[in-house]
Amino acid sequence: MKRNFEVHGKERLIAGLLLITACIAVAGVLLIVLFVFREGWPVLMKYGPLSLASGKEWQPTSHEYGLLPLIVGSFYVTLTALILGVPLGIGCAVFMAEIAPNWVNKVIRPAINLLAGIPSVVYGFFGLVILVPVLREIIGGIGFSLFAGGVILAVMILPTIISISEDSLQAVPNDYKEASLALGATHWQTIYKVLVPAAKSGITAATILGMGRAFGETMAVIMITGNTPLVPHSMFDPGPTLTGTIGQEWAYASGEHAQALFAVGIFLFVFIIIINSLALLFSQKRVTS
Repeated sequence: MKRNFEVHGKERLIAGLLLITACIAVAGVLLIVLFVFREGWPVLMKYGPLSLASGKEWQPTSHEYGLLPLIVGSFYVTLTALILGVPLGIGCAVFMAEIAPNWVNKVIRPAINLLAGIPSVVYGFFGLVILVPVLREIIGGIGFSLFAGGVILAVMILPTIISISEDSLQAVPNDYKEASLALGATHWQTIYKVLVPAAKSGITAATILGMGRAFGETMAVIMITGNTPLVPHSMFDPGPTLTGTIGQEWAYASGEHAQALFAVGIFLFVFIIIINSLALLFSQKRVTS
């Protein structure tokens, strides 16, 4: 009886410590959100959310805080990253989960983990030194463009998409695969007609999380997108992003300009919350299906 009481006492202590840790983490996030909203709220109320979101001019010296160039630039960069990164990530996940032998996986998986650990400034420096000159020669112009930022972000989101997609494929019951093969389907037909559709909710969640990763990147984007405060007409034009504008202008911002950057952070929070909510929705669908 005494031993059981000691065991239960230790369990309650550990549970209490874990609860305190979780509360501290949640409190930290809430404090950051409250701080950003408190600082950006005056500009948000003065100009109005719709007016800010639809404004085409970002000229802080003239008190013009149109976020449309920033939103369009973030959209182009994220779209390019998804177009390039999602097929590569899903293809690599399928290869690792169903095709590659164990010794190949032992080589590929550490390389993917290494991609996740490389600092974003290194990606940006690579794009600045290698990618921008190549695009300047092939496409013309100055080479700095939203497309260049999207290419770098496509590489940066690969670890997220690959790891979650691979886990989703491996979580598919083996009975599905055996039943498909027993009906005469080839291995490849089983993969793209049975396994991938069965894991589509997890793959979709991986894609959405990768989109959130690309949408929130700052340093690499600042270095290679050009950051011109104009509405880009295509992904091959230079342009700003929400995160890049905050990172680039915060060093010298003051007064209403600083509040406007916090307002940009509010819009960024809203977009990220929407993206993460979609990822959570698809993840829950995966668990219940």
